[in-house]
Amino acid sequence: MAALANRFSNQFIPFHVLFVFVKILALVFSSNSTAYASSATSKVGEEQTEAMALLMWKASLDNHSQSLLSSWNGSSHCNWVGIGCNKAGRVTHIDLESSSLRGTLSNLSFTSFHHLLSLKLYNNSIYDTIPSQIGSLSRLTNLSLSNNHLSGIIPSEIGNLNSLFDLSLSSNSLIGSIPPSIRNLGNLTKLHLFNNQLSGPITQEVGMLRSLFVLSLSGNNLTGSIPREVGLLRSLIELDFSENNLMGSIPSSIGNLGNLTILYLFENQLSGSIPQEVGLLRSLIELDFSKNNLMGSIPSSIGNLGNLTTLFLYENQLSGSIPQEVGLLRSLIKLDFSENNLTSPIPSSIGNLGNLTFLSLRGNQLSGSIPKEVGLLRSLSNLSLGFNNLMGSIPASIGNLGNLTALYLRENQLSGSIPKEIGLLRSLSYLNLRENNLMGSIPSSIGYLGNLTDLYLYRNQLSGSIPEEVGLLRSLNELDFSNNNLTGSIPSSIGNLGNLTLLYLSFNNLTGHIPSTIGKLKNLQDLSICRNQISGSIPPELGKLNSLIWFGLLGNKLTGSIPPEFENLTHLQLFDIYDNKITGFLPQNICLGGSLTKLVASNNNLIGRIPKSLKNCKSLTQVRLQQNQLTGNISEDFGFLPNLVYIDLSYNNFYGELSQNWGRCHNLTSLKISENKISGKILPELGGATQLQVLDLSSNNLVGEIPKNLENLNLLFDLTLSNNRLSGNIPAELGSLSNLQNLNLATNKLSGSIPSQLGECVKLLNLNLSENLLSGGIQTEIGKLQFLQTLDLGNNSLTGEIPQPIGELQILETLNLSHNSLSGSIPSSFNGMRSFTSIDISYNHLEGPLPNTKAFQDAPFEAYVGNDGLCGNKTGLMPCSPNISNGAKGNKHNKILLLVLVPVSGILLLGAIGSFLVLRKRVGNIANEPEGANNENLFAIWSYDGKMVYENIIEATEGFNARHCIGVGGCGTVYRVELPSGQIVAVKKLHSSQDGELAYLRSFTSEIHALTEIRHRNIIKLYGFCSHPQHSFLVYEFLEGGSLEKILSNDETTLDFEWTKRVNVVSGLADALSYMHHDCLPPVIHRDISSKNVLLDSEYVAHISDFGTARLLNPHSSNWTSFAGTFGYAAPELAYTMQVNEKLDVYSFGVLMLEVLMGKHPGDLITYVSASPVTAHDILLKDILDSRLPIPRTRMEKEVVLVAKLALACLHTSPQCRPTMRQVSVALSKQRPPLPNSFHLISLGQLFEVNHLAS
Repeated sequence: MAALANRFSNQFIPFHVLFVFVKILALVFSSNSTAYASSATSKVGEEQTEAMALLMWKASLDNHSQSLLSSWNGSSHCNWVGIGCNKAGRVTHIDLESSSLRGTLSNLSFTSFHHLLSLKLYNNSIYDTIPSQIGSLSRLTNLSLSNNHLSGIIPSEIGNLNSLFDLSLSSNSLIGSIPPSIRNLGNLTKLHLFNNQLSGPITQEVGMLRSLFVLSLSGNNLTGSIPREVGLLRSLIELDFSENNLMGSIPSSIGNLGNLTILYLFENQLSGSIPQEVGLLRSLIELDFSKNNLMGSIPSSIGNLGNLTTLFLYENQLSGSIPQEVGLLRSLIKLDFSENNLTSPIPSSIGNLGNLTFLSLRGNQLSGSIPKEVGLLRSLSNLSLGFNNLMGSIPASIGNLGNLTALYLRENQLSGSIPKEIGLLRSLSYLNLRENNLMGSIPSSIGYLGNLTDLYLYRNQLSGSIPEEVGLLRSLNELDFSNNNLTGSIPSSIGNLGNLTLLYLSFNNLTGHIPSTIGKLKNLQDLSICRNQISGSIPPELGKLNSLIWFGLLGNKLTGSIPPEFENLTHLQLFDIYDNKITGFLPQNICLGGSLTKLVASNNNLIGRIPKSLKNCKSLTQVRLQQNQLTGNISEDFGFLPNLVYIDLSYNNFYGELSQNWGRCHNLTSLKISENKISGKILPELGGATQLQVLDLSSNNLVGEIPKNLENLNLLFDLTLSNNRLSGNIPAELGSLSNLQNLNLATNKLSGSIPSQLGECVKLLNLNLSENLLSGGIQTEIGKLQFLQTLDLGNNSLTGEIPQPIGELQILETLNLSHNSLSGSIPSSFNGMRSFTSIDISYNHLEGPLPNTKAFQDAPFEAYVGNDGLCGNKTGLMPCSPNISNGAKGNKHNKILLLVLVPVSGILLLGAIGSFLVLRKRVGNIANEPEGANNENLFAIWSYDGKMVYENIIEATEGFNARHCIGVGGCGTVYRVELPSGQIVAVKKLHSSQDGELAYLRSFTSEIHALTEIRHRNIIKLYGFCSHPQHSFLVYEFLEGGSLEKILSNDETTLDFEWTKRVNVVSGLADALSYMHHDCLPPVIHRDISSKNVLLDSEYVAHISDFGTARLLNPHSSNWTSFAGTFGYAAPELAYTMQVNEKLDVYSFGVLMLEVLMGKHPGDLITYVSASPVTAHDILLKDILDSRLPIPRTRMEKEVVLVAKLALACLHTSPQCRPTMRQVSVALSKQRPPLPNSFHLISLGQLFEVNHLAS
């Protein structure tokens, strides 16, 4: 003891350590003295009891375990393996760690071991529960049962072990909560419960364990908040609550843990801010708060943690700037603030962190330039600054980082050239500068990076040639220079990169030939040189690339044939040579290995037959061989292809008959075999391809009837069978194809009448039945096809009159009824057709006046020739007599001037266009009333001198001169007007309409009056309106930003319209529509939400405009109306019902949201994903985004995913399944959860599968 005292006298011993040491000595001496005091008889009895208990437990273990305990026999149990005894022969230690034992503890008699101090069974295969009898081991100081297969709860009797110093139950399958009885373990210094399945809150009683050095509860399912009582554990050195489901804020009491060296709270759901008190933990070495929902700024007090070596705060929602005080952490080795919302520049003080080896700030919104002080971090091995808004050039000082192995700067806005000093980074293995604005040439010094394995310069503005020195990078695995402006030829030195697995040079301006040296790259798996100006032939050496999986040369100027050596490429998954001038044959063994999924060779000059290996290539999903000179019997060349999704064989020389196998392809969505020499019939079995969306068999030699069971193809939206020799009637069953948009049966020998059931194809855009033998009349049901744009019934034998409903197809652009036997006059409904662009009614028996519309009046003579009874003011026609004229009758009554201005905002454009046309039409019938009587009510509402403002507008626009025009819409022309007061307003002059009566004026003004209290920042302000004999117009707020449509169509302005502004536009519009639908009484339906009707101010705040088709929705009425809106935005149900409800706006808003994300109208994408959500899994979200902007980063990734998710929900074909605008608005205002996987891997199909309100 004296020696021990001398040893300790020269060094400081913490009191709590000394206290524990003394207690251990006391227990040991106590144990020994008790043993010596026992009688000999008692000693023998206890020894036999302990030995018997051990043997009984051994017998309960499995046979292998028993063999491992072979020494357990005889009476000298103190000599058995793993057994330790005191001088009295009592068992004090059972130490069988890592002994490969398998069994339970249920047969171990704990009550037999009164003197047991240590029970260590760590790292075995002990299973089942922990027996409650374990609480009888009152002298136990060390209990280690970790790394077993224990299950069940922690028994409350564990609290009886009040001598325990070390309790380790980690890495089992324990469940339930932490027992409150744990508070009794006042001597406990280590508590390890990590990696179990414990649940419930962390008990407050943990604060009673004042002797604790280590507390580890990680890897469980614990919930609730961190109890503030944790702050009472002042002896604590290690605290690990990571990988649980803890919520709430980090308690400020944590600042009391002055001895803490390790603090792990990562992977929970903690929120709130990081408490300033963290700065009191001056002993802290490692701090990890990553993967939570922490908000607010990083506290500057963190600079007090001078001993800190690891600081991880990544994947939270921290905002604000990186504090300058970070530069005080001079012991720091690893710093990771990635995936937050941090802004402002990177502080220059970061250059003080001379010991730093790992620095990641990726995925924030950091701005400014990369500080040159980064070059002072000479120990740095990994620098990751990608996915930010960093600008300026890459500092040359980066060349000082001689230990750097990874440099990750992708997706910023870095400009300038790549510094030549980058060649000094001789340790670099990973270099990613993709998706920036880097210019200039690739420095030749890059050739010094001999350890480089990955080099990504994709999507910059690099120019010049690829340096020969690239061939020195012999360790390189992946090289991507695609999407730049590189010129010159591909250097032959690239053939030196023997380890290369990926080579992407696509979308540049490279010229010359493909170097044959690429054939040396034996490990190459992906080769893409698409969309360049490469000429010459494909080198036969490429046939030596036996590991090749992806081969892409599309969009070049390649000639010659595919080398026969390509027969060796049996592992190909993609083969794409589209749009070249390649001749010869396809490789016969192209699918010999059974891996080929996509074969694209269209737009070439290929000849010969389909490769034999393709016949039963079951891996194939896409085949595109159109526009070649391929030949062969199609029924023999293709077998059963179960995974086929898309095939296009059009414009070739295939012959033979259609195979039954096509009907067995249950994944097939598109089958195109037009412009070939296919004969025989269309087989009924084709109806089995139930996923089919496009079927094009046009321009062949098909005969027979159209099978009726094509009605099974209910996803079909394009059916083209034109230019064959099909006969019989048009099946009435085609009317059940509710998704059909294009039906072309022209130039066949079809007979009989047009089936009325075609009127049920409510989504039809184009209907072409021309050049057949059809007879009978034109069915009036055709008038139900409200989306129809093209109707061609020419060159048949149709009789009867043109049905009135045909003239009511509001968006019909092209109409051909020529070369029939139609009679009667052209219906009066045609006078209202403003959408017509092309009309042909020639060679019929029509009579009466030609409609007085632009399309008819501008039509050439050939469009109406051959109708002897037609009249009108056109070449070749007799003038119409006055009594049959269908022109508008003149009404010379004087009209009154009504100009009202009102300082209100919101949706007062509601009655504007439609109601004012009614106003002008009807005002003539009250000419005999005094003008003042009519104005009285209006001026009582608005109280404004309208005549003066009217004159000011006429004067300012010089009588509506075109030079003041800023836009033209379907209902009017918009002018920019500066009033004498200096105020600038927008004036929409309505198109002229027929005169009428002034009926419903009172109800119209009542509607306007009802809306005077409406206010919303995202709805344009209406100042007034005017109805006048010469001009009718609206006066409203002028927004200098222009329309959303205009901004998206301009490549320059759209660059300023970045993702944050776009999401804000979507959010503002959602708020406005939610207000109109849910906060107005009665609700207001806009009915024409489109990009042209969204105006932006100078700050990109969006405003809904043009309420010319809006309606106040009476909940007690059916609200039926005529078609209104803009084609491409209108909900599909408008094809079969004209009922107005809020879900019409919701659908249009869905289209608009996609347009904002894509930078253009989504067009066919809507039909594609709506008709077949399964195929939407092939479309990545990032691939449809506006390519003029950088891919969204960090927080904006979540925002863009949410907008896309909501857009798809709004586009649901069933109105009942669409969300309300209030739900959309609320969803856009909620906090976003982390993305389930990488943004770059999210497909549209995944967004379909997720509840749109889930986040």
